Amino acid sequence: MQLKRVVVTGLGALTPIGNNIEQYWNGLINGVSGAAPITYFDAAKFKTRFACELKNFDVKDYIDRKEARRMDRFTQYAMIASDEAIKDSNLDLEAIDKFKVGVIWGAGIGGLETFQNEMLNYASGNGTPRFNPFFIPKMIADIAPGHISIKNGFMGPNYTTVSACASSANAIFDALNYIRLGHCNVVVTGGSEAAVTIAGMGGFNAMHALSTRNENPETASRPFDGERDGFVLGEGAGALILEEYEHAVARGAKIYAEVIGGGLSSDAYHMTAPHPEGIGVIAVMKNCLENAGIKPEEVEHINTHGTSTPLGDVAELKAISEVFGDHAKNISINSTKSMTGHLLGAAGAIESISTILALQNGIIPPTINHSVVDENINPELNLTLNKAQKRDIKIAMSNTFGFGGHNACVAFKKLD
Repeated sequence: MQLKRVVVTGLGALTPIGNNIEQYWNGLINGVSGAAPITYFDAAKFKTRFACELKNFDVKDYIDRKEARRMDRFTQYAMIASDEAIKDSNLDLEAIDKFKVGVIWGAGIGGLETFQNEMLNYASGNGTPRFNPFFIPKMIADIAPGHISIKNGFMGPNYTTVSACASSANAIFDALNYIRLGHCNVVVTGGSEAAVTIAGMGGFNAMHALSTRNENPETASRPFDGERDGFVLGEGAGALILEEYEHAVARGAKIYAEVIGGGLSSDAYHMTAPHPEGIGVIAVMKNCLENAGIKPEEVEHINTHGTSTPLGDVAELKAISEVFGDHAKNISINSTKSMTGHLLGAAGAIESISTILALQNGIIPPTINHSVVDENINPELNLTLNKAQKRDIKIAMSNTFGFGGHNACVAFKKLD
């Protein structure tokens, strides 16, 4: 059986550095930091008092107030980003076969704020179990693609992938395969997360996972820097319209890039820590190269997982050097989490979008906030430090890893 080709025909983004694709890309290439003091709740007693929240955002500008109340923020974000991507794709929703349109969405946590608030309300009362009837439908992680499909009448495969911070990269790979195998013509894919909450900040602080640079939050997310001290929590959503190539060409669709392959692997090592030698990361990139049918020396750009943790950054760069050998120094490597923070289950989606736009525009967004050299990192690697770099590239990859040892990698190609 010959696999079908798959292309990207629509994009949507809601991020801490931009509330649509244009704003997001401008924020990326200009090295804008999305980190700032938390506004959603009083974080004065928390070890970390900042995050990458959305800016100048009001859900009522996008979703009817009554409908918005029935959605957790992670679902609201999914609806907004997917609406932009569907509009961008110029799909004729009346003409397409909706049984061949799927929605495969990633979320690492789901409705954390909804769960938190219901428990707080219960604990503050007299113990009488009076819960919101929308509690469960708002909380469950699979509800976001459900809402997307209900609004648009999409009747193909519909589910959520949950693999911690690799969730939306997993979703993209699943979407790729559904189209490759002929099960769908179009899939709305991506991911969303809204974990900047009391529970989210408290839980990650308890793990000592977050940066505590409260005096200078805008510089706290510093992947590859010798003084990095943890990641910065972010929120938002990224959406991609994946489409079978011939289907896209037949309707005259704008094509951003081709999705040429992906890979998955497991560290099988630790709940939260990466393998120090990056064994699982080596495997996932090799799997992606094989699946895409490309050679290591063809890869020109990698958007790394690069969370700004002391262990993770070193392990990933060791793995890149192992997989790509001498060619590693020719690859434009970056971490856009230095600007957006870590969007957990949505990270793979927004970073894939950055990778696609880098291919299209010939610009590699920077890794900002770097000031101190880490002696454990190969100095020959081009980490795109502090300033965007112009470069015409044809093949690029995006890495995303999650707690539990989940690793995902997706490869994209610029069409001639």
